[in-house]
Amino acid sequence: MVVDYFLGVLEKTVNDMAAGFEAAVPRLISAVVFVLLAYAGIRIALAILRRFLDGVIADREALVVQLFVTVVGIFLWFGAGLATLKIAGLGEIAASLGTAVGFIALGVSYALSEMIEDTVAGVYLLRDPDFEVGDRVEVAGIVGSVEAIELRKSRFERENGDTTVLANRDVESKWTKRAD
Repeated sequence: MVVDYFLGVLEKTVNDMAAGFEAAVPRLISAVVFVLLAYAGIRIALAILRRFLDGVIADREALVVQLFVTVVGIFLWFGAGLATLKIAGLGEIAASLGTAVGFIALGVSYALSEMIEDTVAGVYLLRDPDFEVGDRVEVAGIVGSVEAIELRKSRFERENGDTTVLANRDVESKWTKRAD
């Protein structure tokens, strides 16, 4: 009697597990096919984007191209990941993950607001034809030649040979090109 009960429970468990596995296999195969197609599609899209931006944006602004392609790649891969979860039958997890990542991104952007401000100012400085490497400028009371323009900071060589590094947010709005 007890043995028959346990055998019945075992048989039902195995049958339910087999039915669940049988239902899950097509979704998993679809998810794997989607990931492979997404991989190829994203790689092609990023290569096309990089080639286009390289043609439009000057060589000295390669950092801007790299930043833009990286950000677009992150968004594409995140979207592909959420779509993969949805295809695999985990749509509720995908929705929760999307919401959670949104809140995390909001917190990170607030925490990194000065760094983001530096990066945006760096993009403006890199694109500004009046602010070039070798120009003699005055920034925050410092007179010197622009030695390097990076995404987050700019370097200036002063008359005495010292190098001064300033955050781009401080440079972008306060620099003056010197004629001397």
